[in-house]
Amino acid sequence: MTFIIFIIKYHLPSLYKKRLFMLKNFTPTDYLMLVSALLSLIFAEIQWFTGERESAIFVGLWVPSILCFAIYIKLINKNNNE
Repeated sequence: MTFIIFIIKYHLPSLYKKRLFMLKNFTPTDYLMLVSALLSLIFAEIQWFTGERESAIFVGLWVPSILCFAIYIKLINKNNNE
């Protein structure tokens, strides 16, 4: 029990600080890719619940593709900056 209290008291605040620091390092391209992935996910869910199941699956598959493309762009920019 004391281990759990230790983790909650000392470790969790540092995790939140790291996550907030990570969001400060986002570029406009990162935000664009994240927003486009979220919008395609929302659009796919709307299609799914309105009965258009096949098109919802098709649009839902865009989300991992967009996120993978964003990672690829980030890696290329990192290699160009070094």
